[in-house]
Amino acid sequence: MSKTELGSSRRVAPRGMSRRRLLTSVPALGGLLATGCADALVPPTVRRGLIGAADVLTMSTTRWLMADQPLAREYARSDIAPDFPTWGQTNPDDEDYQRHLREGFVNWSLPVNGLVGRPRSFSLEELKRLPPRTQITAHVCEQGWPAIGEWTGAPLAQVLEAAGGVAPEARYVVFSAMDRWYESIDMFDVAHPQTILAYGLNGAELPVGNGAPLRLRVERQCGYKNIKFLRSIDVVDSLAGFGRGTGGLSSDYGFHWYGGV
Repeated sequence: MSKTELGSSRRVAPRGMSRRRLLTSVPALGGLLATGCADALVPPTVRRGLIGAADVLTMSTTRWLMADQPLAREYARSDIAPDFPTWGQTNPDDEDYQRHLREGFVNWSLPVNGLVGRPRSFSLEELKRLPPRTQITAHVCEQGWPAIGEWTGAPLAQVLEAAGGVAPEARYVVFSAMDRWYESIDMFDVAHPQTILAYGLNGAELPVGNGAPLRLRVERQCGYKNIKFLRSIDVVDSLAGFGRGTGGLSSDYGFHWYGGV
C-alpha cells in the first residue's frame, strides 16, 4: 500500500456517521452513559487504599470532562518522528507469529468473539477494506518519552459493527497479543473515533517492531494500553476470566488500568 493510499482517508468519523450513530453502533455505550452506570466511571477492579481512591477519582473526573468524546490532539506531518521508536517486544518468538511473518501475514486473521452478533475472523485485507482512518498523534510512554506518528487503520467501532454489533450487556473489549500480552478498554473508548486497529505507520505498512500486522491505537491513554501483535478480540461483560481479572497484564502487575493522558 502506497503512502498516498494510506494517507488519503483522514477524517474525524466515517462519512455520514453522526456522533449519535457512532454511539448507537455500540449499543452498550449509550446505556452506560445515559444511566450513569458506574462501569463507565471506575476501573473494573478498584485497588485498596489511597491508590484505589486516586484511580477512581482520576478516571471519573476525566470521563466527566470527556463526555462529548473530544479528539486527542492531531499534528501536522512535519511533526512526525523520522524514526518512530520501538519498545518492549519487537519480534515475538511465538511459533504462529513467526510463521505468519515468513508468509507476509497473508494467512493471518483476527478472530472477534464473545458478545457480538456474528462472531467471525477478519483477514488483514478485509480490515483494510473497512472505511479507514488516518491520524497523526502523540504516543505517550509511561517511561516519559513521547513520539508523534501517523497511524492508519480500521476504527474499532466499525470492526465490531461488521461483526454484527455488540450485545447490550457488553462492557469491555479484551485484546490478546501474540507476545502473550493482553489489555482491555471499555465501551466509552471503543466508540471513540480515534480508537483504531492500525495496520499502517507513517504512510507504509506497520513495521514488525511496531506491532505488525495489527496493533491497537487508543489515543487518549498511555502507550502501554496500545498493544502490538494482535491475536484476537473478545467482547465481554466481565474481565474475571482474563489474567488476574484486573483488565490487562500491566494492571495485573500494578499499573493503572485506566491510563488516561
